[in-house]
Amino acid sequence: MTTRTARRRALQLAVGTSAVLLALTACSSSDKKSDSTSSGTPGGTTTSASAGSQKVTGTVTVFAAASLKESFTTLGKEFEAAYPGSKVTFNFGGSDTLAASITSGAPADVFASASPKTMKTVTDAKDADGTPATFVRNQLEIATLPGNPDKIASLKDLTKSGVKVALCAKTVPCGAAAQKALTASHLTLTPVTYETDVKAALTKVELKEVDASVVYKTDVQAAGGKVTGVEFPESASAINTYPIVKLKNAQNAAGADAFIAFVQSAEGQKVLSAAGFLKP
Repeated sequence: MTTRTARRRALQLAVGTSAVLLALTACSSSDKKSDSTSSGTPGGTTTSASAGSQKVTGTVTVFAAASLKESFTTLGKEFEAAYPGSKVTFNFGGSDTLAASITSGAPADVFASASPKTMKTVTDAKDADGTPATFVRNQLEIATLPGNPDKIASLKDLTKSGVKVALCAKTVPCGAAAQKALTASHLTLTPVTYETDVKAALTKVELKEVDASVVYKTDVQAAGGKVTGVEFPESASAINTYPIVKLKNAQNAAGADAFIAFVQSAEGQKVLSAAGFLKP
């Protein structure tokens, strides 16, 4: 091999090696750009829920008014899907009973009440972390037996002799609202039973143990064909507002904040509106 030939081959080898190095460098740069995009930097597709799911985990314990059972159960499932690794557990009941449990030390992260009055029990005891926020409102409706065989058309019809009525206890928000509507109508009604929460009052109608009950529009809607709903104008003067708050001794503070934000979000409000709740 001549000296000139050897030099030519060495030069070709050097050029080839440089081309390989340039290709590897370009590939590495492209990979870094791709990684940056997928991790949520500008131009990425990572959603806020996915980002939040990395921080919100564990169990979120929610004490909520009985009338929220169906909608909050749905929201709980959607929350768990949005925040993998989280779990929402609920304690549904009369708001007054739940408030008393919280002030007595029952462990919970969030309280959603059916009235400001029952929420005040918790805030006065300094068991709330922050100021409660109204997230929905609810209106009363009469629930009758399917088909309304007694032809109940007004609140006054509930006072007729022989009509058996169930009401929520006066200390429960739905009971207080019903009493407010009756007072505004100058009516006196003696029910055959006072129930601990709105679902219990509704169940009395579903089981045909009473002819009618005064519950919320959302409860009538949730019951489907088990009852027939009758609207009455006096209900407009007894609309309940629903406040929600994180509790002071929340064991999952991050989860509590995230759940409350979820309830107030467009997605949360969509579920609540579909259940018959009014906008806050």
